[in-house]
Amino acid sequence: MDRKKLAIVHIVKKELNLSDEEYRSILQQAAGVSSARDLDDEKFRKLMKYFVRSGYYRINPQGLTIKQKLYIKYLSRQLDWTEEHLNNFIHKYYHKSQIDKLTRKEAIKAIESLKNIRLHQR
Repeated sequence: MDRKKLAIVHIVKKELNLSDEEYRSILQQAAGVSSARDLDDEKFRKLMKYFVRSGYYRINPQGLTIKQKLYIKYLSRQLDWTEEHLNNFIHKYYHKSQIDKLTRKEAIKAIESLKNIRLHQR
């Protein structure tokens, strides 16, 4: 497996706050491996599908997904925003202290807002 995919697996592990034990269990259950280094392309896809379909994919009970959170962070990096700047934006417009507190609908709106800001900065 290439380094980018391995990095994605580790980012997802970190973002979902999985313990090492939970992480290893998921690797075994979803892809039949004990280490992410043993994933081939097919097993990588199986693991990602598992995360998408499982409760682990949701960051909070309001439905925010890991994909939304990562995309919001990506867009803020494209704008050269610090984490503090992003949190201030979220607080000002959504009255939440950080990304993890957004609902699924608020995250959709935040993504569209960030895309529009990026479009107008060019």
